[in-house]
Amino acid sequence: MSGLVFPHTFVPWFRSVAPYIHAYRGETFVVGMPGELVAAGKLNNFVQDLAILHAMGIKIVLVHGFRPQVNEQLAAKGQTPRYSHGRRITDAVALDCAQEAAGQLRFEIEAAFSQGLPNTPMANATVRVVSGNFLTARPVGIVDGVDFQHSGLVRKVDGGAIQRAIDIGAIVLLSPFGFSPTGEAFNLSMEDVATATAIALQADKLLFVCEVPGVPEDASDPDSAIDTELALADAERMVAQAGPAPEPTDVAFYLRHCAEACRAGVERSHIIPFAVDGALLQEVYTHDGIGTMVVDEKLESLREASADDVAGIIQLIEPFERDGTLVKRSRTEIERDAELYTVIEHDGVIFGCAALYPYVEARTAEMAALTVSAEVQGQGDGDRLLKRIEQRAKAMGLDSIFVLTTRTMHWFIKRGFSQVDPEWLPEERKRKYNWDRRSLVLVKRFN
Repeated sequence: MSGLVFPHTFVPWFRSVAPYIHAYRGETFVVGMPGELVAAGKLNNFVQDLAILHAMGIKIVLVHGFRPQVNEQLAAKGQTPRYSHGRRITDAVALDCAQEAAGQLRFEIEAAFSQGLPNTPMANATVRVVSGNFLTARPVGIVDGVDFQHSGLVRKVDGGAIQRAIDIGAIVLLSPFGFSPTGEAFNLSMEDVATATAIALQADKLLFVCEVPGVPEDASDPDSAIDTELALADAERMVAQAGPAPEPTDVAFYLRHCAEACRAGVERSHIIPFAVDGALLQEVYTHDGIGTMVVDEKLESLREASADDVAGIIQLIEPFERDGTLVKRSRTEIERDAELYTVIEHDGVIFGCAALYPYVEARTAEMAALTVSAEVQGQGDGDRLLKRIEQRAKAMGLDSIFVLTTRTMHWFIKRGFSQVDPEWLPEERKRKYNWDRRSLVLVKRFN
């Protein structure tokens, strides 16, 4: 029976989700949804997932696209869609088709939000959907000799009006249409509208739930694993290397919008696949997420430590040494090894650190003193430190990292570490192993 709840799996799962519920309550997410999602029959489940986010206290602006729907309307009129520079050329017929498609889509989306059927995630949900003329547009004009006619660019987003609507609990639905001050209508791109809106609101997240699974680690290999987290600088470099990306399936198509949003103050931007049912929930409420997240590391101040950080590191780790979570380190040792530490710092205060001690001959390294201030635990800083330590170890050409722990083994096991016998340790480290403390040795292998 699908209705059965298994406490031994449900309870730990629900507890693991709780930190994310706390972290995101009251935050603002702008979600970009291409028309292809609707064409693929994914609308109802997607709307239900948005309603769950909304119920968890997240403020949502939904921007829909309508590329296939407009093309369908054009085909019905015997017209062929025309594109240039990755943008639709909107003549008078295409503008009519776009307005028709937008009206139909808005109707479908609002209807989906109104389906409070029993035994569905929408049961007992009252979700108000607000639309309006929140966008001012200007014409694209003539580019390289191509007249884009009624295609436009976002001139201004009325962020104040949108903010007031989401503050009273409504979901704001935006169509990719804008109007000039003289009332002329322009066809905009969903990606431009979502990005401009996220920037205007200084949203906490911009999420594109789209045709692609994310950004591959190796763009030349179609079977490459998805890069789950990209620093803004890396994303910008990939966009520059990719050049023009006119198709939604091109690596840089959504990535350039994510980079633009992050550069303008949106903390995190995501590219996630609508082909995976519940992708939105997975990305927001699970540790590993799904798809690719672009993050501006400057916001995190995640960096390698210097001698100036020693006092802050000592202040951070002292309480954990006192209660026995961490092995006590001499202050001289921390000063000597300062460059081996990675820290997270905000406004001059260090609230996270970890050290990497390499054993090059054994092709491994120890991650030690992983610490996050009690004030900010549960917000993912431990994960960011772990990811940076892994990156440093991989850059050294190492095959694995290991930790010694007596209390936090479950945290590491959940993140891909596995237990090994202390005899596995490199000889040099084994000589320093405290057999009385009986620390568990956990290893994460990179390949």
